[in-house]
Amino acid sequence: MTRVRKSSDRKMLACVSALMAGASTLIAWPQMAQAQSADTRPAADSTSADGDIVVTARRREERILDTPIAITALTSEALEQRGVKNLQDLGTFVPGMNIVGQATGGGARADRSFVGVILRGMQPSTSSAQTTSMFIDGVPVTQATALQTITNPARIEVLKGPQSATFGRQTFAGAINIVTKEASDTLSGSLSGMAGTRANYDVSGELSGPLLGDVLSFRATARAFGKHGSYKNAANPNETLGDQSSKAATLQLTFKPTDSLTIKGFGLYSQLKDGPPANGYISAYALRDPQGNLVREDQSNCNVTGSSGRTTRFFCGVAPSLSSLAPQANTANTKQVVDFVNNPAGRLFPNKLKGYGLINDYYHLHLDVNWEIGDSGFSVRSLSGWNREQKSELGDLDNFNGSSFAGTGAYYREGFYNFLFLVEAESRDFSQEVRLSYDNGGKLHAAFGGSYLNARQQGSNGSPSIIGARRSGATQSRTLGAFANVSYDFTPEFSLAFDGRYQIDKLYAYAGEGGANSSGATIPAGFYAEDERIAKGTYKNFLPRVIAKYDFGSSMVYASYSKGVNPGAFNTLFITSLPPVVAEAERLGYSVQVDPEKITNYEIGAKGQLFGNIVTYDLAAFWADWTNQIQNQSTVIFVDTDGTGVRQLQVSGQTNTGKTRVKGIEANVSARLSRAVTLDLTGAYIDSKVRAGTNTAATALTGMTDFRGKESPFTSKWSGTAALSYNAPLTDKLDGFARADFVYKSGSYTDISNIVRSPDMTQVNLRAGVGNDTYRIEAFITNLFDNKAYYNVSNNSLVVPVNPSPNPSVVGGLVAQLRELRTVGIRGSFNF
Repeated sequence: MTRVRKSSDRKMLACVSALMAGASTLIAWPQMAQAQSADTRPAADSTSADGDIVVTARRREERILDTPIAITALTSEALEQRGVKNLQDLGTFVPGMNIVGQATGGGARADRSFVGVILRGMQPSTSSAQTTSMFIDGVPVTQATALQTITNPARIEVLKGPQSATFGRQTFAGAINIVTKEASDTLSGSLSGMAGTRANYDVSGELSGPLLGDVLSFRATARAFGKHGSYKNAANPNETLGDQSSKAATLQLTFKPTDSLTIKGFGLYSQLKDGPPANGYISAYALRDPQGNLVREDQSNCNVTGSSGRTTRFFCGVAPSLSSLAPQANTANTKQVVDFVNNPAGRLFPNKLKGYGLINDYYHLHLDVNWEIGDSGFSVRSLSGWNREQKSELGDLDNFNGSSFAGTGAYYREGFYNFLFLVEAESRDFSQEVRLSYDNGGKLHAAFGGSYLNARQQGSNGSPSIIGARRSGATQSRTLGAFANVSYDFTPEFSLAFDGRYQIDKLYAYAGEGGANSSGATIPAGFYAEDERIAKGTYKNFLPRVIAKYDFGSSMVYASYSKGVNPGAFNTLFITSLPPVVAEAERLGYSVQVDPEKITNYEIGAKGQLFGNIVTYDLAAFWADWTNQIQNQSTVIFVDTDGTGVRQLQVSGQTNTGKTRVKGIEANVSARLSRAVTLDLTGAYIDSKVRAGTNTAATALTGMTDFRGKESPFTSKWSGTAALSYNAPLTDKLDGFARADFVYKSGSYTDISNIVRSPDMTQVNLRAGVGNDTYRIEAFITNLFDNKAYYNVSNNSLVVPVNPSPNPSVVGGLVAQLRELRTVGIRGSFNF
């Protein structure tokens, strides 16, 4: 197998040079500041806008520069300046964060049907076990889809590192909290719109004000946005792949019967309605149709020898660019497609889809009750939340146009080859948290309380080419937590905080459609009716965090120790399978229960302002040991002889075989170069090293069994942004503004074998306009240089009518999540 260098000397030299240049700039800043003329130098007592951001990372309001946690916080103004309109945009501007639009274990889909959030190199083990939790106003949402339709929030807080002691379940690598705006005291509102190339559009409206004096107020928003895809379907040049359409509405009611009691209710509905996705398939083997026409190009650049001893063509180093034959897919809603989507058998939502594409509906409600108990310093807060997501997606699993392959059989229902595949899922959850807090402005700050979360998920998938659709067994989790947070200021400069949560996770698995028979090898023998419980697990963990903080006045340093846990799972796919499958699963080390993942994190950091508040900085360094890591095992195909002949069977499952050590440095620096010009720099270095791990699919492909020292997949080792913004009055009533953003993310590996990775990404965005408090208009260009580097790539099977690979049991290609290309447009808003 060809050896792949993890990074080039030139890249390393460039990164080191950039860091040295940044350090030189900071060291030289006092001289630069002194050199400014008196009429352009900010006043000595001026305050950086970033320094005034208030966050709720510790469940109480604090200035971001006083909060001893690594945080990226973007206000509504900062989101507007960067053009952040969805979760993928957010991931672009947060160093150390990757947004993956497909299951991180691999998959043929690279779309909005699944969104994985990866912080600090900690990728989700499965599509249902995120390592980063998400919240709206501190209330958990179990799926990232809730954050896909961001509509003018007050701010977004990205908290890095384990937050389990404060936020509870699955805040393993960190948390994302969207904070909504408060209802206004007077009737006010706004209208905004955007139009851009490729039919890009985004329109939204907001109305807020009192309904009953100071007692009852409201805030309502509505938004619709969409676009045509950036890529033409090679099978049909008149069609684009990656079309998206979204709509969302929110309503917030605030009831304040007394000065000490506030009750806020918030509701959200959103719908994603997308066409066939822009999946870029990169094949390691050429494929020709019966007429001799090339329909898939051989783009491989190396040979690998797998555990079977067979040699397979594959990819080493950086994944190649798409061939002229990609992306392509069957997308016509033929009779077979229509009949399949209208067939209710085995379906969760038989009436959602009309053909190829995705429909995703999300519902969220929460109630926030806050009671200040007189002047005692005590307050009681209750947070209640409810979420429901329903999604259906139909795609072309083979990612190519098979209409020229005529024939008969399961894959030739309409006379040509087509591998339809349906994925449906529903998730529901209810959460409740109650806390008693004490803060009278003195040395002691404390909170005590309890939390409860009940979540249930179920899926359905299938294809008319196989056995049709079938509902899988549901899984359920119930989490109970009791927590305490105590902070004490021993001196005006030094404080210690002790946080702890005792958490009990109860997990359940249920039989799928038609029930299940067990031979007794995995669970007690017998028949289990549909939706009858077949497995149960209980896990108890204590999750502490200790933070020491020392304040120097305009700056502070902190050090923390914390633990996190990601609840376990069940290997439900083989529990009730055929005896040979169960035996093979046990040989591979699979068991019914998969224990929780655990992490221990050590962190030091510094925050503050320098040179009369001209420079604002935030630095953090961390060391994390990730143990009991769930390794996502792709399907393993094996041959079994049952006495009547030879048959191919498959098994898939998960094991707690992984250990990873992650170290890193993160930095945010903002400098006011003059009254009108601001320079913002951010950067992250994530060094993830596998200490132990198994991946049967990678071993089958490459022959590797020892992955020690390899990097975590789907993680950018280097990432950063640089922005130069200008804002100055043009007249007494009109301001002018301009901004240039540069973004860099290094490529990420497809799996822990580290033999192939995505290309490095660089992106430049420009915007300029005029405005005031009433109206604003701007022109913008995103991805100025039309960078085509993929968001990520994933190993994938070669699904074709006649497999040209000599080793069809291993993957034979890559699926790339394609980047949005250059977009030019105008955006305007009006406030009243």
